[in-house]
Amino acid sequence: MEKGPVFEWKQCIIVRSDLKMSCGKMCAQSAHAAILAFERSDVASRRRWYAEGQKKVVLKVAGERTLFELKTIAEAAGIAAALVQDAGMTEVPPGTITALGLGPAKSEDLDKITGDLSLL
Repeated sequence: MEKGPVFEWKQCIIVRSDLKMSCGKMCAQSAHAAILAFERSDVASRRRWYAEGQKKVVLKVAGERTLFELKTIAEAAGIAAALVQDAGMTEVPPGTITALGLGPAKSEDLDKITGDLSLL
């Protein structure tokens, strides 16, 4: 039996589940988080992650406070992190923090931070 690819690098996108955003809105916020975190990561991490196929995992949390806590933990570990603040043009009030992007970074390092979270 063939083994699948081994991904040593990934990005984690964490979305708030308490906001009751539509599927399309969650997808857009996830995309924003992925791009923002990518832009804050170092070139070496970007290249390694990109070469592997750009693995992403989308997770959920119950509220804003958890996003801030995860961001603080990730930054302390040297992992690029970016919060998404919505403009408020559609489903949520202006300034609402909707998502957090982490990485790309080593999968094992991200798992230490996000391993207890549920998939979206």
